[in-house]
Amino acid sequence: MALEHITVLDLTHMLSGPYGTMLLADLGARTIKVEPPGSGEGTRRLLENDPDYSRDGMGAYYLTLNRNKHSVCIDLKSEAGLAVFHDLVRSADVVFDNFSVGVTRRLGIDYASLAAINPGIITCSVTGFGSTGPDTQRPAFDQVVQAMGGGMSITGTPEQGPTRSGIPIGDLGGGLFGAIGVLAALAERERTGRGQHVDVSMLDAQVSLLNYMATMHLMSGIVPAGIGNSHFVHVPYNSYPTEDGHIIVACIGDAFWQRFLECIDLPALRKPEYDRQPGRYAAKAEIDALVGAELRTRPTAYWLQKLSAARIPCGPVNNFRQALDDAQVRARDMVVEVPLKAGGAIQMPGNPVKLSAAEPKPFGSPPELGEHTDAVLGALPGYGSGKLASLRAAGAIA
Repeated sequence: MALEHITVLDLTHMLSGPYGTMLLADLGARTIKVEPPGSGEGTRRLLENDPDYSRDGMGAYYLTLNRNKHSVCIDLKSEAGLAVFHDLVRSADVVFDNFSVGVTRRLGIDYASLAAINPGIITCSVTGFGSTGPDTQRPAFDQVVQAMGGGMSITGTPEQGPTRSGIPIGDLGGGLFGAIGVLAALAERERTGRGQHVDVSMLDAQVSLLNYMATMHLMSGIVPAGIGNSHFVHVPYNSYPTEDGHIIVACIGDAFWQRFLECIDLPALRKPEYDRQPGRYAAKAEIDALVGAELRTRPTAYWLQKLSAARIPCGPVNNFRQALDDAQVRARDMVVEVPLKAGGAIQMPGNPVKLSAAEPKPFGSPPELGEHTDAVLGALPGYGSGKLASLRAAGAIA
């Protein structure tokens, strides 16, 4: 696989960091999760006893985010444990964390400290606000950066007020950009031989995702408001109720409008002023009301067949069951089976990055706490059984 020559030391916890290292592990990186002795990483305990959302004493968070990883228990707060970690760094490529700003420096595992041991090491820190600026010490979780990044203000409607994204895009965005940053640093190291630090702010990620809409505001000074599922340019472009669900119709441009008229065949829509986008946008409320009333008369499947035959962009508003059972999703291996240590397997989302040169490999089980401590450390020079026993007795490893 593309990254099978890369070793990642994974110091992450909760969601943003583990998602970033999960992406790297899915691409083949040997990912060693370094966990504190005792309870391990925080999400191990999350939902661990829930009858619906846990298996083998691990909750859905941990099971999903830690597939394909190894677990090593090291007490980084002890002198002996820190020395063990430094020995791992000597042969590693990446150290990935999402601690608060300043924690890695206090522990002696920041980029400057680790680069002195291994000049090729790449470190990545995903934090709420990054390592520069006035808010570096401000705590943040997903919804905080969703709100501060502007995206919540255009989600929902003015009547509803700001609405968070249904998926934790604040956390996931941080992990995604962290993985991208690591890949960029690895590519540069191929040219220079030197590592570097990757500094990712979850807030930065949210602002980046505003993309062209941020540019529109900066050009005009206009502050956009929430417009629900409709579009600020195109009409009809919205979610509409059907007889048995909801459907998305996305008519972008005048040509699609003409095709749409042939499908829906409502005389009230055949006004000359609607033939061009400005006229349709001026009558957006009226058009949406007419389209919505008509689509409500038939089931979703009827409209999907009719609109798809006319090559009009459309789709059902799927719930989780429908989305994960979709034939296209299944054909792309976006639902995969991950084996469990105790036997059996669970299903979870697959890897969206398809590389033509990569041979398909089965997913690895999420590790038990410290499962690979002896195997990983035992491969290091000077780490025989006696030394491992001594370190374990001192509480430096587990």
